[in-house]
Amino acid sequence: MYRSLRNVDMWLQENKVTNLKLATAKINGLVLKPGETFSIWRLVGKPTKAKGFSEGMVLNNGSFIPGVGGGLCQLSNLIYWMTLHTPLQVTERWRHTHDVFPDANRTQPFGSGATVVYNYIDLQIKNETQHSYQLLIKVGESDLEGDWRCEQPLPQKYEVYESDHLITQEWWGGYMRHNVIRRKMFDLDNNQIGDDFITENHAIMMYEPMLAGGMEVL
Repeated sequence: MYRSLRNVDMWLQENKVTNLKLATAKINGLVLKPGETFSIWRLVGKPTKAKGFSEGMVLNNGSFIPGVGGGLCQLSNLIYWMTLHTPLQVTERWRHTHDVFPDANRTQPFGSGATVVYNYIDLQIKNETQHSYQLLIKVGESDLEGDWRCEQPLPQKYEVYESDHLITQEWWGGYMRHNVIRRKMFDLDNNQIGDDFITENHAIMMYEPMLAGGMEVL
């Protein structure tokens, strides 16, 4: 939850953690029954100072600015990533328009997050299975932690990966990054039983591209 960022005061990150604690308190323990749809904003509501939310980091056109409730994209990022490893269906997800951080410490594929902005950019997830799922989410010592749990053992496992990764130099002098997020499915004996398209991403890069590590620049 804490990242050393140039020209970004640490108090914004401290406030982000405060905001995450308030938001997770409204979501933790949710049971999503068959046919129901989860919505971040329906549960969290409008983040205001009156509700205890503080000015945290808000990504705006590739830079960080203070904003009440800032930092809640870290919550939507985690929930989206976890959901991709379940049979639950993502019915609304918005990609980030800017890629802010290089790959040095990246542990997930580029474009595997989900941005949220109250109240028109939401993350929504529908349970189209026959079983109930519970969402557990908490603020740990240094990380945001969570689980989707099902009342029945799942008959398959998932592996989320990227394909068609590409960096392009644009006419205006900057660079854009592109990829496709896909998901392999395996049975409990590790036999692959599926490979599905999830989404494609296009984002403006806010750092100089590295011409190594498999990146192709056109």
